[in-house]
Order: sequence, then structure tokens, then C-alpha cells
Amino acid sequence: MQIEFDAELWIWDARPDEAWTFVSLPVDASDVIRDLTAGDRRGFGAVRVEVRIGATTWRTSIFPDAKQGAYVLPIKKAVRKAQKLDVGDSARVAVELINL
Repeated sequence: MQIEFDAELWIWDARPDEAWTFVSLPVDASDVIRDLTAGDRRGFGAVRVEVRIGATTWRTSIFPDAKQGAYVLPIKKAVRKAQKLDVGDSARVAVELINL
């Protein structure tokens, strides 16, 4: 399964001093992912994905956020730098589930 969406980069409130930057997946897509990966999730409910933003592609995990009802995707500093993104910017994100 692959989804594409636009999302705003935000900093995790629990650790603002460490600048953990994320985007939130759409709630409806998160519901589908939850259904597709039932029983196949890793620690903390993580799901392995391949991600593309601009010309940058990498593998990571998405994590469920009960408060939002959606999965969240960490955007590492190297990606933000390569794509010239900062907190509050919007990015076009493609996420593909791995090993389904």
C-alpha cells in the first residue's frame, strides 16, 4: 500500500528541546494501515515504511499517536536539510508499507 499526502512539519511537544520533527498521516489512511497491519506491528505499534519527500527516499517506521488518531512519521534532520524544510513548512509525502 502506498499513500501520498501533504502535511505540515511539527515538533513533538514532549521533547521540544531535541527538535524531534514529524508529520501526521491522514486519519483515514491511518485507519487502513491499522487494519492491514493488525498483528504485524513492532514495538510501540510501529510499522516499517519507505518514505519519499522530494528527491529523498529512506526507510523508517511510523508510530500510532492516540491523541491524533493517526500515525506519525519522524522526519530526520538530513531529510529536512536536503529538502530545505523547517517546522511549519508543508511537504508532499509518499509512504509505502514494507513487508505486507
